[in-house]
Amino acid sequence: MRQLLPTPSGELTDDDLTAAYEVPAAPDRHVRVNFVASADGAAWLDGRSGGLSSPADKRVFALLRDLADVVLVGAGTIRTEGYTYPDFGPERRDRRRALGLAERPTFAVVSGSLDLDPTSRLFTGAPVRTIVLTAAAAPAAARAALEPVADVVTAGEDRVDLAAAVDALAARGLRRILSEGGPALLGGLVAAGRLDELCLTVSPLLAGAGAGRITAGGGHPPVSLTVLRLLAEDGSLFTRYAVARPGEGD
Repeated sequence: MRQLLPTPSGELTDDDLTAAYEVPAAPDRHVRVNFVASADGAAWLDGRSGGLSSPADKRVFALLRDLADVVLVGAGTIRTEGYTYPDFGPERRDRRRALGLAERPTFAVVSGSLDLDPTSRLFTGAPVRTIVLTAAAAPAAARAALEPVADVVTAGEDRVDLAAAVDALAARGLRRILSEGGPALLGGLVAAGRLDELCLTVSPLLAGAGAGRITAGGGHPPVSLTVLRLLAEDGSLFTRYAVARPGEGD
């Protein structure tokens, strides 16, 4: 993998790549979203994002998890992509310890309906107890089924309040937040003014009509992005953007 911006360089080692994606020091929280899309804006192929990925994208995907306190994912993405708790081998755990992080990140699921399988390995196979962020109006029976295998946290009344959800994670010491989607969650974080950074892999592929974009939901005004870094490998571009806060970049 080579760096194109801000300063061109040669092949990046794992340490170089870690430095390229280092989370900035912040007093309270940092929310980063990681997505892959085709060159014509498709967020998936055949219903899943994996068809757009590459070995280099998987390398960045794993690294961003290694730099996070918590991985935040929408319930729809959990079901579609078949999430389980991933393996964190000795090298990855050593990297996290060297960065002052817990050996393994926490996973947090956003679900207003609590339509989740409590027997899933994301809950039963997780070495770190999974968090479920939901609304007060969520079905009581579903909440009761999940509480033995997850920490169920209320953030919002009729629907999940993503600003409150991010605050709840930060209050638990989970300050470095990495979201992996889906599009509705990304759109919601932007609308809530809680997104600090977007990491977007642009796959060298024209997917054609049909697939949605990386953002969805009720919509929000245009938000300005600032390029922090641009990498490339095997035709894929790896962009790292800072996201303007509401009122910035107008």
